[in-house]
Amino acid sequence: MRWRMNRKLIELHKVTAAYEKNKTVLEEVSLRVFEHDFLGVVGPNGGGKTTLLKIILGLLKPLAGGLSFYREGKPTPSLKMGYLPQINQLDKRFPISVREVVASGLMIEKPFLGAFRSEGNARINRVVEQMGLTALSSSPIGALSGGQLQRTLLGRAIVSRPEVLVLDEPGSYVDKQFEAQFYPLLKEINRESAVILVSHDLHTVTSLAKRTVCVNRRLSFASPENDNNH
Repeated sequence: MRWRMNRKLIELHKVTAAYEKNKTVLEEVSLRVFEHDFLGVVGPNGGGKTTLLKIILGLLKPLAGGLSFYREGKPTPSLKMGYLPQINQLDKRFPISVREVVASGLMIEKPFLGAFRSEGNARINRVVEQMGLTALSSSPIGALSGGQLQRTLLGRAIVSRPEVLVLDEPGSYVDKQFEAQFYPLLKEINRESAVILVSHDLHTVTSLAKRTVCVNRRLSFASPENDNNH
């Protein structure tokens, strides 16, 4: 099914990246991400998928090429992004509840008005429910299973209503209890946010994504809705 391409949010132009001078991971990668895009990124291990995400998130500077962000069709220095990495390094011994972790995703929004606090609380409650964590809302994170913890962190990533949600190998941390709801939930999130999903599972990516790219040092192919046509 074809979909209407929206205005661009992110543009990479001939980006080259490396962790060491003689080990190029990405070479002259050009890519656009659009409003309400759902971009699937596939490729072999070591092909540069996670490096591509780090460039987009500003965690790694390219050796060459450009990265630009846009809002409402105009250049902007940054975008609001939610990120769920493949490996979580949160200390489960830290005394914080599920709800408090989700609420921490709103820290960038300063609540000057009581109305905001009310709206913010409603948003937190809705996200906790979306994640299937209502019964665990007051539980300390140390009591959670790995899958429950990752759902909590996904809630933190989306509660601020990011313009772009970035997920690195989500299938590696979604527990079986939540798996059936997880992928429909991503489609729901996609109504408000562009989604970039990295996965080694080609079937999952192609069933969810509006466009798919393969990264193996270079951007080797794009699905039918090709950036170059826009």
